[in-house]
Amino acid sequence: MQVHWRSRLLTALAAAAALLIGTSPPATAASPIDLTSGFYVNPNSTPAVWARDNAGDSRAARIQSAIASKPIARWFGEGSSASSIASYAGAADGQDKLPVLVAYNLPGRDACGGHSGGGAGSVGAYRTWIASFAAAIGTKPAVVVIEPDALGDFECMTQAQIDERLGMLRYATEKFREKAPNTYAYLDGGNAGWVAAGTMAGRLDAAGIRNVRGFSVNVSNYYTTSASASYARSVVSSLGYDAKFVIDTSRNGNGSNGQWCNPAGRKLGVPAQVGGGAELLLWVKTPGNSDGECGIAPTIPAGTFSPALAIRLIDGT
Repeated sequence: MQVHWRSRLLTALAAAAALLIGTSPPATAASPIDLTSGFYVNPNSTPAVWARDNAGDSRAARIQSAIASKPIARWFGEGSSASSIASYAGAADGQDKLPVLVAYNLPGRDACGGHSGGGAGSVGAYRTWIASFAAAIGTKPAVVVIEPDALGDFECMTQAQIDERLGMLRYATEKFREKAPNTYAYLDGGNAGWVAAGTMAGRLDAAGIRNVRGFSVNVSNYYTTSASASYARSVVSSLGYDAKFVIDTSRNGNGSNGQWCNPAGRKLGVPAQVGGGAELLLWVKTPGNSDGECGIAPTIPAGTFSPALAIRLIDGT
């Protein structure tokens, strides 16, 4: 533990010195994996809160054991303040654990799916928000997934909208490089069944992937880890340099049946770990949170926790 804190102090001093002399700290001043002793488990994730508030329900113990006790990313979007982000990263840091956060606030997000629409009200508002996000993490160790789906749904956008979005994503990568030196940030790169690897590589490059650690795949989807890793390696090959990638394994235990919105028969995947076919395997999507009013949850809005969905993921039904 003392080694961790000494490393953090030295990194913080280096970052402060860089700011004083007018330079930007490097994107990877220190590995957040090396600075911590495992992934942070959010005690207030939606499954944890449900299990706590419904202790008398016969499903609560199973949901707590199989889902709520595991490291799960926390998503931050509209309404998320810099102080809430700082508090979350700080809580993890206080336990010497590595938090996984998701930045999800682009204007016009989920352009094709439509179930998770919203986001910041303007380009300017987004730039202010994402800069504050990065600054709120500061020198604390963290992993951040930047804007799931942002580079996948171009077919539902005009060229002007695409250009505007790419500009916002580049700005986001620049802010994490400048303001969060001990964060591994990953631009989202869609999934194995959406955009051709070569096309996605071009989009990632245009969105500023060289400013950050790499990219994420399979966020909120169901493709197997092997299929996702194969796709990601093809993206890396097309990029032409060694970008790192992470895979969302939260619901990919049974693979994909070709449907993305609350499909039946899916199952929990391998919990968060270092390695496993990618730099990190992560539970980015919260298991049990609905994808939208569709599939086997036609009345449950996107992002709302459903114990029925959670149990089906536990059982693979």
